[in-house]
Amino acid sequence: MADIVRPTTPATHTRTPAGGAPTAPHTAEEAAEPRIDVDAVTDLLLGTWAHTRREAREMIKDPALWRVDGMPMAEHRERVMSQVHLLVQHGASKRAFPKEYGGLDDNGANLAGFMELVLADPSLQIKSGVQWGLFGSAVYQLGTKKHHDEWLPGIIDASIPGAFAMTETGHGSDVAAIGTTATYDPDTEEFVIHTPFRGAWKDYLGNAALHGRAATVFAQLITGGVNYGVHCFYVPIRDEEGTFLPGVGGEDDGVKGGLNGIDNGRLHFDQVRVPRFNLLDRYGQVAADGSYTSEIDSPGRRFFTMLGALVQGRVSLDGAATTGTALALYIALTYANQRRQFDSGAGTDEVVLLDYGKHQRRLLPLLAQNYAQFFSNDELLRKFDDVFSGKGDTPDAREDLETLAAALKPLSTWNALSTVQEAREACGGAGFLAENRMVGLHQDLDVYATFEGDNNVLLQLVGKRLLSDFAQQFKDKDAAALARFAVGQTAGKVFHGAGLRALGQAVTDFGSTARSVELGLRAEQQHELLTDRVQQMVADVAGRMRPAAKMPADEAADLFNQNQSELIEAARAHGELLQWEAFTDGVAKVTDEGTRQVLIWLRDLFGMYLIEKHLAWYLINGRLSAQRAASVSRYIDRLSARLRPHAQDLVDAYGFEPEHVRAPIASGAELERQNEAREYYAALRASGEAPVSEKSLKKKRK
Repeated sequence: MADIVRPTTPATHTRTPAGGAPTAPHTAEEAAEPRIDVDAVTDLLLGTWAHTRREAREMIKDPALWRVDGMPMAEHRERVMSQVHLLVQHGASKRAFPKEYGGLDDNGANLAGFMELVLADPSLQIKSGVQWGLFGSAVYQLGTKKHHDEWLPGIIDASIPGAFAMTETGHGSDVAAIGTTATYDPDTEEFVIHTPFRGAWKDYLGNAALHGRAATVFAQLITGGVNYGVHCFYVPIRDEEGTFLPGVGGEDDGVKGGLNGIDNGRLHFDQVRVPRFNLLDRYGQVAADGSYTSEIDSPGRRFFTMLGALVQGRVSLDGAATTGTALALYIALTYANQRRQFDSGAGTDEVVLLDYGKHQRRLLPLLAQNYAQFFSNDELLRKFDDVFSGKGDTPDAREDLETLAAALKPLSTWNALSTVQEAREACGGAGFLAENRMVGLHQDLDVYATFEGDNNVLLQLVGKRLLSDFAQQFKDKDAAALARFAVGQTAGKVFHGAGLRALGQAVTDFGSTARSVELGLRAEQQHELLTDRVQQMVADVAGRMRPAAKMPADEAADLFNQNQSELIEAARAHGELLQWEAFTDGVAKVTDEGTRQVLIWLRDLFGMYLIEKHLAWYLINGRLSAQRAASVSRYIDRLSARLRPHAQDLVDAYGFEPEHVRAPIASGAELERQNEAREYYAALRASGEAPVSEKSLKKKRK
């Protein structure tokens, strides 16, 4: 890689001279405003496992772990496999596994470190996630000690590379309906693994096309003529030379839209026999005679318990998408704070991009959103560690964890794609150069929206949980109580609720509408608006769904389908509320007054951005008047301008070092080019040899 000029301190600038964009301070120091304690905010963003994140970031300063743009797919795959072995050498593969196998037994730290690998190469992040977070986790979480003794050492040191064979060509999100079977033969005490039709082939599997030696295969367990549902089996697939074992076949998925350092492929099985031992039997056991037992009587609960044991993939993607988004924002905002473009035509200095109102408006709300994601991911990670460490492992806690992961992963992965694209465009042509990371990030993060569960399907799960919780309010209630609720709902639609009516319609003006919104939409009111939207959307869907309880199954399914979009939107609103609440909780931990003030402004920007995004709903449902709704956007402009001097500090607080960024436009090279150009023109003017502009001649003639 060519040498890049990197500043040792954040770039600062003088004020934009008259004739350009409105004069704007470029730093908090220039603005004489509160400044954030950058190091303290870094600690806040890195969260509970900040030490592990820093440890991972120090490791990935090694260029051997970096993505190389333009590398042919075959070379990229081999490079990433070699990087996996480097992770082993650094001990990064041990964090989640038990101490008796050389591990650290630290689930939260494991995911925290894993998320940071997106800064090195997203292909490495996902490849290692396949090896240890999916394949290894399936053996650890779904198997028992005999399986751990047999396979975990080889999984941890990557001498047994493996695939996680759940998804099928014909079934992605609907795991319960997969076609692969595992039929028990009591005569030989073996399971016969079989894919009976083309759609049952296991597909999109990392490590399947090339490197995998074994796979954790999810299949319908059949014994004694009874199908006991989906269970997981350890199945060897290749010998030491990399040749498929008898009965096992497959194909390479080939070139993908991104993540081409991972050897995704397909697997199929033709009557492949594995010992009874190879059933990962933590939740369901088959005896030698073929009899089936499980501590979980309900097939549905057993199925979801098994899948819940693998929730860490969603937690990881939420965090990795958040970190990848932060990288894009760091690059775009650092560049925008140095790049100059357009003057007034009067020969003044060109204007720094971030001084333009539109540039502030397009990037700073996304920065606020990304901060919210960091705070909500840390809460999710703490919940995950609490459950998986055993400290708080209850059925209710697992259900809460699954719901929280299913709510946050869609938002962060969708936000990653939209934010990276906006950041790319904000950098112009430079953003389209591979060396500046944006295009590669977008390509690699694209599939995160369908990894570990399609985002809309996950939000549907969240929506169903919200409906269930809503219904619990009326459990064992009599007709009079239900009638009172119905009356209350009607009143709510007429009067909008006392608090919200006061907020939306009767906020004192204080001289200007924008100022009244500023004073009237502080934390409590933002929370009320965001919460009310979720509650009302869930109540509306629940009301429309109430007849389903007395309908035939097909009619009930049709009614649900009619309300599916609204339910998913309610779940999305719920996820946004969770992010806002996490941001607010994070701000509450700050003791430094200047830092606290700036983060409150940033949190308010996020809240107002969410309200603006859904203004149509607030207007239609009478939560805000048209005048107040219009002023929301103006207040976002005011907040963006207020935060402009803090933009560099806020992205510096991500804690990225040059080896993590690796984007020439964010290296200080742009500032050097700008200074060189300004010095050139200054010298030219001083020499008296500068050509006269045609415009000035025309003005003289007039």
